[in-house]
Formats: sequence, structure tokens, C-alpha cells
Amino acid sequence: MSETSRRVAIVGAGIGGLTLAIALRDRGVPVEVFEQASELREVGAAVALAANGTRLLERLGLGDELAAVSTEPTELIYRHWRDGRRIAAHPVGSPYRDRFGAPFYGLHRVELQRILGAAWGDDGLHLDTRLVGLREQPDGLRLEFSSGRIAEADLVVGADGVHSAVRSWVVGDEEALYSGTSGFRGLAPIERLPSLPDPHAVQFWMGPGAHLLHYAIGGGGVINFLAVVDGPRRWPHDSWMGRAEPGEHLAAFDGWHPAVTEMLGAVPMSPRWGLFARPPLRHWSRGGSVLLGDAAHAMLPHHGQGANQTIEDAIALAACVTAAGAGRLDEGLARYQSQRRARTRLVQRASWAASDTLHLPDGPDADRRDRALADLPDALAWIHGYDEEQARCPATDDHPAARYA
Repeated sequence: MSETSRRVAIVGAGIGGLTLAIALRDRGVPVEVFEQASELREVGAAVALAANGTRLLERLGLGDELAAVSTEPTELIYRHWRDGRRIAAHPVGSPYRDRFGAPFYGLHRVELQRILGAAWGDDGLHLDTRLVGLREQPDGLRLEFSSGRIAEADLVVGADGVHSAVRSWVVGDEEALYSGTSGFRGLAPIERLPSLPDPHAVQFWMGPGAHLLHYAIGGGGVINFLAVVDGPRRWPHDSWMGRAEPGEHLAAFDGWHPAVTEMLGAVPMSPRWGLFARPPLRHWSRGGSVLLGDAAHAMLPHHGQGANQTIEDAIALAACVTAAGAGRLDEGLARYQSQRRARTRLVQRASWAASDTLHLPDGPDADRRDRALADLPDALAWIHGYDEEQARCPATDDHPAARYA
């Protein structure tokens, strides 16, 4: 089987699915993309793209388009919850580019989706097509959609997010892990935030039982924020998003700096988002089906790595599948899993641990955390400085991921 005759079906036309489709097409592999939505659109407010993601998108030829719609932060700042003092600050911009070889961007998810959608085009894109079943056949996999449409493929990629239908086929139904925290999201116009210092920086406000993260998008005129609070102890809703009582998002921030309360009050309160993660998987594939992005390793947002790890997955999968060559799909999928499993597991773990660290009350533990933040660029270099294309799909038996099997 040649690369041009291999049938590849990607389920999900979000960030990961479209990045993979573009990367495979660049390697001469034809792809069909199936998306359950009736139009290409991305949910959520904004996305932070770190160097480990932007360097890969730039190599796909998307650098100019990204730069045109993104805001590049000036600094990364950690602040005290009440008095707003700068606990730690690190330059971004040019120093970040010099260190990690690519920029850090904040942009609206809609813009990223638009750029990827335009780069892919309409050929091979099937909208309003929801996967309802996968079946093994002697010569591949049969995909069944709610519309009655049937498709066949040698490789099916589940890029369909946290509630992935392909994941259910690969590993069965598994309960997500609730972190004991929840969040409120919003986009606040800069003119409604008169008390906000350093509006063009990425900033964390840290305090007892809560934290606020925000950064500028839209050329600096809009501030994207995520306010995270402890609780509820048990998540009471069937979905990951639920209704909150009016003003509930402000209760946890009583007595915080005016910049924080102004931001939370600048826009209507969002639904309350339960912060969940998926448990690490031992196996990412089953036969000719494989998982990518949140379908494989949904993680908490505290390191801003969800989209970036998804982009890394897409580039790795494209490289491993094509490097394996015709007739050796199983080998390519095994190498992809070996290459990505350990790294994503470590990022998941670091993101989970960050929540408690950000929510410390004033005292000795917070003082130790504050001192450690002075060395943050070194502590995060293993994430931001990583170049997925340098990993080169090593053989499964000699990859460091074996240590975490």
C-alpha cells in the first residue's frame, strides 16, 4: 500500500484534526475530515500558544497569519491576591523568542480555527457528520455516521475532544477525574478595567482557594480571563458545564485587588466549568484507530498546554505514520504512542499539581512557592523549549516513554 492509497479518516475538525490533516497532506497523504458541527467554529474564549506549538504551526506556513491576529505578551507576572504586588515577573516578547526559538501568542480560538480551516480548504471536509459507530473489517475500519453515511478507512484518528466517540471505541468508557475546582471564563474590554496594571502581560493573581489568569487578545483591546475557585467538593452536574447562582463567581474573590473584581464584574457571568482531566492511557490505539489531543489526554488548563500538546500530537502522528511506510501502520502507531505518552503524562501531572500551588493562603508554603517562581523559565523550559520534530519517531523499545509504561 502506498501513502497515496492509504485511506485516512480524521474525526474532528478542531485544532488537532486540522493540524494533522494539513501535516499529512504536506507529506502526500490524502485525508478525509469528518466534523459533527454544521460549520467550522471553535468554542471557548481564547487560546495561548507557546513556543512548542507556534514553532510547528510556523513550519506549516501559518506564521504570518498567526502573527497578524495574535497578541504577544510583554511579561509573565505573578501577583499577590490582595495588594497586587509583583511576586515574580519574567519578560516574554523578544527574550522568550530568543530562548525558545518561537513566539508566545494569545489569540481568540475562532481566529486559530479560521486560519487552520482556510489552510485546509473544503476538499475532503465533511460537516454535519457525527460519528456513531466504528466496526472492524478485514480490510480496515468502517465508520458509521448519524446521517446514515458510511465511510471506510485504513486509519481512523480520534481528534474529537474530551467526549470522543473514537476514544470509547479504543479504550471503552472511562470516568473523567474531577479536580475539585471549577472556573468562570470571560472576555473583558480593556476600557472597563481601569485598575488593571500591565494589561499586555500574562498574569496570575494567586490567593487562598482561588486564582485568576488573564492575557490580552485582539491586539490588546480585549482581556481573556479564567477565574478558578476551589469547589464544589462534588461536581453536581451531568456535563462539565453547569449553572451557577448569580454573583457566585465573585464570592471567592471577596477582598481581592480591585483589578480582579473589576474584571470579573466587567462581563455577564459565564456558566461554571468543572475542571476535569482524563486519566492517562496505557494504550492510545486499537487496530487502525488512534487518539490525538484531548481525546487522549485532556488536562487541566493551568500550564496553558492543551492546544500546544494537541499540535505536538498532530505533527508526531503525521511523521510516525509516514515514516513507518506502506503496510506498517501498526509500527507507526506504536512509535507515535511511545513518543507522546510520557510527555503528555508529565504535562498532565504538572498541570494538576499547579492548582494547589496557585491557591495557597499567605504563609510559609506560599513564601516557598513565591521564591521558586523566580526560576520559572528554567522550570518550564522542558515544556516550551521542546521541539516535536526533533523527536524523530524513535523505535518503541528505546524511547524514554518506556519508563512510564
